[in-house]
Parts: sequence; C-alpha cells; structure tokens
Amino acid sequence: MRLALYQPDIPQNAGAALRLAACLGVGVDIIEPCGFVWSEPKMRRAGMDYLDNVDLKRHSGWAAYRAQTTGRIVLLTTGSAERFDNFLFSPDDTLLLGRESAGVPADVHAAADARLCIPMMPGMRSLNVVNAAAIVLGEGLRQTKGFPS
Repeated sequence: MRLALYQPDIPQNAGAALRLAACLGVGVDIIEPCGFVWSEPKMRRAGMDYLDNVDLKRHSGWAAYRAQTTGRIVLLTTGSAERFDNFLFSPDDTLLLGRESAGVPADVHAAADARLCIPMMPGMRSLNVVNAAAIVLGEGLRQTKGFPS
C-alpha cells in the first residue's frame, strides 16, 4: 500500500505524511508541482529524522505518475458518498490525497479507481489531509494485514 500526495500545498503536512508512512512502512509518491519549494532541509524539519525510512518517489506531474503506477488508485474525497469503512482494500492500493487548498481536478477525480469519503458530523467540511490519510490507511492496513510486524 502507498500514499500519493497530489501537488501538496503545505510542507508541514507533506512532512507529517512522510512520517506516517515511515512509521507504518508504506511508500509515498509526491505528484508535483508542490505549492512550496521542495528542499531536503525543509522536509527534514517537517518530517524529522523519519525521511530516511520512507520509500519516496517524486513525479513531475500527473501523467508521469500514471505512467509509473500500478494497482488501484483510491482517492480520498469529500465529493463521494462511498464510505471508506465499507470498501474492500487490496495490498497494492495507493491512497491518493488531494491538495489542501483545492483537492484534485476533475480529470484526476475521474481517473481514480475508487473514491472514498470519511463520514463526518453534519456541517463539517473536511479533516486535515494527514488525519484523513491516517484513518483510511489504518483501515486499509488492517484489512490487508499490512501493519508492520
């Protein structure tokens, strides 16, 4: 299982996602361009000393990512009625997270193999992108017995 961050806007969130991935043993794909200057020192500050333990791949854009990806793309989105806790995950799924400011464009949304939401209280717009990733990734790893031993 992998996480993919689509054009992340906030370096602290990208760092937190990298730390989450390192701790749970999943790879991360960064689909550029980022909304910040990607630099090793900036990412080290955000992701601390966890970055050396992440299978990290950077892609120049959506087309480059699609050309190199395998398995299903599972988009986390508030624009879906399909709940993540009713979904059957596979070990080769990639959880795709949109930009903090804008989500993903319509063509990326349409290209996803599945679109999942996290049920929330009425009137709430969305969770922090890394909180959402942690919730859904935890369920995916539980179902596929993919947690580290």
